[in-house]
Amino acid sequence: MAKVSRRKFIIRSILGGTGLLVGTAYLFKKPIRRTLAGVANTAETPYSGNTSDPEVWFEISVDNMVTLYSPKVEMGQGTFTGLAQMAADELEININQIRVEHAPSSLQFDSFATGGSTSISSLWMPLRELAATTREIIKTEAAKKMGVDLASLKVTDGVISSGNKTMTFGEAVAGITEWELSDTPALKDLKAYKYIGKPVSRVDLKDKVLGKPIFGMDAAMPDMLFGAVVRPSAIGAKYLDADTTEAEKMPGVVKVVKEEDFVGVVATSRMAAENAKEAIKANWETDKVWQTKDIEALVKVGKGEPFEIQKEGKAEKVLKSDDGLITAEYTSPLGAHAQIEPNGAVAFVEKDKATVMISTQVVGITRKEVAKRLGLKEEQVEIKPTYLGGGFGRRLHTPNAIQAAVLSKAVGKPVKCFFNRKEEFQNDTFRPPTHHVLKAKLTQDGKIEALEHNVSSGDVAFGSAIVPHIANAALGADLGAWRGGMIQYSGIPNYRAISWRVKLPFATSWWRSLGLLANTFSIESFMDELAVKAGKDPIQFRLDQIGDDTAGKRLKAVIETARDRVNWNNMTLSEGRSVGFACCTDANTPVAQIAEVSILDGEIKVHKVTCVIDVGLAVNPDQIRAQCEGAIIMGMSASMFEKMEVTDGQLNPTIYGPYQMAMMRHAPKEIDVVILENTNAPGAVGEPPLGPIAAAIANATFRLTGKRMRDMPFVLG
Repeated sequence: MAKVSRRKFIIRSILGGTGLLVGTAYLFKKPIRRTLAGVANTAETPYSGNTSDPEVWFEISVDNMVTLYSPKVEMGQGTFTGLAQMAADELEININQIRVEHAPSSLQFDSFATGGSTSISSLWMPLRELAATTREIIKTEAAKKMGVDLASLKVTDGVISSGNKTMTFGEAVAGITEWELSDTPALKDLKAYKYIGKPVSRVDLKDKVLGKPIFGMDAAMPDMLFGAVVRPSAIGAKYLDADTTEAEKMPGVVKVVKEEDFVGVVATSRMAAENAKEAIKANWETDKVWQTKDIEALVKVGKGEPFEIQKEGKAEKVLKSDDGLITAEYTSPLGAHAQIEPNGAVAFVEKDKATVMISTQVVGITRKEVAKRLGLKEEQVEIKPTYLGGGFGRRLHTPNAIQAAVLSKAVGKPVKCFFNRKEEFQNDTFRPPTHHVLKAKLTQDGKIEALEHNVSSGDVAFGSAIVPHIANAALGADLGAWRGGMIQYSGIPNYRAISWRVKLPFATSWWRSLGLLANTFSIESFMDELAVKAGKDPIQFRLDQIGDDTAGKRLKAVIETARDRVNWNNMTLSEGRSVGFACCTDANTPVAQIAEVSILDGEIKVHKVTCVIDVGLAVNPDQIRAQCEGAIIMGMSASMFEKMEVTDGQLNPTIYGPYQMAMMRHAPKEIDVVILENTNAPGAVGEPPLGPIAAAIANATFRLTGKRMRDMPFVLG
């Protein structure tokens, strides 16, 4: 065994005694390397923290409680609960003995971010290995203190025993300043786990039910002031200067701060700051007054440069002639994130350090950006992530942290600065609008001979802090825009997909599932059209086009399970109802959905959704069901209601209500989630179930009305 010193294995005094902070520098000796190609389509992104430096994961205190410092943030997806289950099983502690907290940037963070539905899957191996190794370290020290053979020790609920001798984890680590570290032990067999695979209650539930101040909007620091920043309301507006004379005289104003790229105010209350902000007369420069029709004219297949992102066989040659050619077009609109909690931060900048409390999905990037703006080293900036009041990709963009930090530096006190609702809507990083053109030819026996998907979209990944500019040039097509845009039916002999990149005059970026919703809507609606043309059952038609590789077999399994679940071939429906089917594979997770709908008072009413998902391995089945339910309703909202408009250069609506979203009355009476497990590791869950729902609803609506829903949001009549 190797001796590990205090400097290498961090130890500190906790709760009046000595506890253990467990870091990873010597547990994970090989840094994990990623490639953008792995993220792009199959998108299973393992943990990508900087394992060359000590990263603190566990804190074990004298009261025998274990705190897990998570490098992933909790934004409602249940990540903390899944991580607690994984850690508790390998540590051999009771699930009630573990607390999960956000790791501040001084301890650790995942340099990739929290996103892509990878929080659980990326930490599946690293976290269990770390927990198992930590358990063995503690057992080694316990054996010494109890004077027994290491092999005689048993661990139950954080208590180590040998014969009639017992010792808690907290007692075992107390007073230790030098540790013996062995190789990572073998992990348990899946059948031996007590918590993994079980429906464990959420570890963050109590604080949320009791309304504890755990979100970014709740963040506070002693002697805190309040900030407000003047933000543009017009598309493409560039800040020039501002007249702040009136604002400087207003009650409660501490200071008006003018920067090269923005102007803001610091005051003794948020109301005072907002009032003073409204009195600032900012000058903006705009090149053009945009309208919705201008944006729609930009987003068209055929405009810009095409990038062939997928090719099999000779689809272009087969589809060149008009003989037997089947074509269709689909669109999706500009969409907002519309998360409940607006963006903002609390920052305190002192002489040689800065502390920022913020709802963010990108702890590392936020730290880097704040450090650069303040002229500090990155290690001089501490980012303390909070719980997120909704993320969905909106928190992957964090310039609000910079603005709060600049305001704090100007007054020498902590400053809390948040967007108001109007600013949040108008300065969002939107889901880009899309235009799709699909082409196909069928064989005489009703199979697809060739299939082509063209998608025109604004940027999703490109232009964001996560994807470096070098990747833009290397990939050509925006990997986020074409997520879900590839053809998943590998049994087709000839197919290809082409991405047309569009530069829009406002920020578009990550939105839950990226391009998956729009791309699956177009492809799966077109597949339904082809099934009708071929005179085939829409489910069997799809099964006939799927290959027999591993991905194909998993996709077939979810499709067949969904078909059997609803008794598709012999189902009995109430009068005036119909069903529609759609499926997708996203981030290596196949999903099939069947929507049962009717037309009620001239609107589409979704009564039931059956969702079959192959998650690989289910860490927490209840949480998987909750994720599927949330994704389905969010997809319903986007496909049936949500749309941003551009009027006289401004983005609107700017408040809830006019920005229509799915309400409780629109939710299906039943969402039946069936979980399949066909691999021995967890896969993505948060985004894949969002893919099929728009097409499933559209296909069911066609069977009722004879009209294809070609444009989101869906409009009847």
